[in-house]
Amino acid sequence: MKYMVTGATGHLGQHVVKQLSKLTAPESIRVGVHNPAKAAQFKDAGYEIAAIDYHDVDMMTTAFTGIDVVIYIPSITYLVKDRIDEFENSLTAMLKAGVHNLVDVSFIADQYNNPFQMAGYYAYLPARLASSGLKYAVVKNSLYADPLVPYLPELIERHNIIYPVGDQAMSFISRQDSAEAIANVAVKPYLRDKGQNYLLTMSQNYTMPELSYIMTNVTGKEIGYSPVTVKRFAEIYAAEGDGKELASMYQAGAMGLMDKVTNDFAHITGHEPTDMEEFLNKNY
Repeated sequence: MKYMVTGATGHLGQHVVKQLSKLTAPESIRVGVHNPAKAAQFKDAGYEIAAIDYHDVDMMTTAFTGIDVVIYIPSITYLVKDRIDEFENSLTAMLKAGVHNLVDVSFIADQYNNPFQMAGYYAYLPARLASSGLKYAVVKNSLYADPLVPYLPELIERHNIIYPVGDQAMSFISRQDSAEAIANVAVKPYLRDKGQNYLLTMSQNYTMPELSYIMTNVTGKEIGYSPVTVKRFAEIYAAEGDGKELASMYQAGAMGLMDKVTNDFAHITGHEPTDMEEFLNKNY
């Protein structure tokens, strides 16, 4: 079997390649990269390198040729139409290249009433794939725990978490755990040949007081919870370029749309995911 990981140089993509390499040989893995100049680490390790551009069907067809299973990690764009166009181009290329199996990486925010800026894309995916003719599985991530680690110094300075979610809980998963599950789905046909729809979460969700308590224990610094408004949150992080997107995500959290917990990770891997306190202790 030949596997391809798109977006392989991204934060999640690098983890997926590493986890997939534990289950199959590097020569069975092709890494799709938007900038081949950044792929030296993969070339040196014996992986095939394929240049990809989600807007170029011919390039994507060439990249997918000879591949049995594609692990599709979407680009980082905050426009629903662009994300859909990229996927439609990639899907056209997969069918032209004779790909039959797809593991599609998605996100928890896929409900019809979810105000998250990219929810329209995630809601579209499963219905679109049902008519694609591919054998596939959709693997939805909950919120990544990883960005909390570099965020801790700011929270310590603020003395508070400020996420505008009120008394609602949110679900998390680490990128490493996500990648482990994705790799297992890719190499085990019975996990990906019936249109399965998985949601990867830790074994529990966390309210913001619970999360602040864990952060206080891990850092030894007092961190409480004092939420700002959704509008204020967007203003605070506007300069970083994703203020509105993040604010819309926490708006969804305040509606109770980001708190679902499943045992899908354990079902896929055979063991429990890393919990929040263990994750922060390992990485802080």
